[in-house]
Amino acid sequence: MTHSVTIGDTLITDSSRAYVIAEIGHNHGGDLEKAAELVRMAAESGAQAAKLQKRDNKALFTKAMYNEPYTSRNSFGATYGEHREALEFGVREYRELAQLARELGIDFFSTAFDFPSVDFLAELGVPAIKIASGDLTNTPLLAYAAKTGIPLIVSTGGADMDEVRRAVDTVAPINDQLALLQCTAAYPATPEVLNLSVISTYREEFPDVVVGLSGHDVETESSVIAYTLGARVVEKHVTLDRSLPGSDHHFSLEGSHLRELVDSLERTRRSLGSPEKRQLPVEAPALRKMAKKLVAARDLTAGHILTTEDIAIKSPGDGLRPYLIDQVIGRPLSVALAADDAIQFTDLG
Repeated sequence: MTHSVTIGDTLITDSSRAYVIAEIGHNHGGDLEKAAELVRMAAESGAQAAKLQKRDNKALFTKAMYNEPYTSRNSFGATYGEHREALEFGVREYRELAQLARELGIDFFSTAFDFPSVDFLAELGVPAIKIASGDLTNTPLLAYAAKTGIPLIVSTGGADMDEVRRAVDTVAPINDQLALLQCTAAYPATPEVLNLSVISTYREEFPDVVVGLSGHDVETESSVIAYTLGARVVEKHVTLDRSLPGSDHHFSLEGSHLRELVDSLERTRRSLGSPEKRQLPVEAPALRKMAKKLVAARDLTAGHILTTEDIAIKSPGDGLRPYLIDQVIGRPLSVALAADDAIQFTDLG
């Protein structure tokens, strides 16, 4: 299997660390300085990327939906359209944030919800384009985004396997730079609905696709489990304050949570290590102390033919291992041994 994708300067493979995306979304509340603070937080916490969401709102929504009243606690406008427009950044804001991300050494990109947004991001020169779960069945958008040649990261919340296959079959012939994220479209998602085992299903069915997790749960443990199952892209929403008004803040990670996530994922990578079982140099002191060797059970003379009664098994383990006992029994000693002397092959005739 050759799971791999390159985002910016980062090659993501089975052996690489997790590529952590700090999903800002619209948690900036339409405030450029807050967005910049979130990008800084992402970089300081060790994330590899910060991400926004890009919509051409008038093209995306029907007039009825655009103009419908929207007066909840989370609203930034009297209508849903006004709310969305208040949260939308244009080319000036995107360029400023992209420049900031470059200075901080992390990637910066966005989710495209429509054709104009794909064009917007392509012209900006982003290193990746995210496609949200709601557009997994939007094969025209998937194909349009794939044709840019920019790596795609596709979430799969709310889908069945046939829909996931259709999405991959749409993108893969056009653009082989694809990451597929297991996702549950619930906000927040509880452990019972995360279905992290789907990660293994994706890895088996799509051997050329990097698999990951877009997690809407409020904790970080699921991301660590996902990494052990093979997820190499991990996306989590981030916020400056979970108590802020807005639909995403309450399940987002604050800076300290994001740092712990990044650190936990790296500890997990190191802990998984190599699949080859072998004795490690670091184990030598403990093995010498706890393992056993073959020694003389009593004083033995040269020429004596060894029997089971002549051999004891004792620590330290710096001689012949006990599993070699059958190669020792029945052989004559070429030298005399005192009780507790180690038995060596060079001592045998």
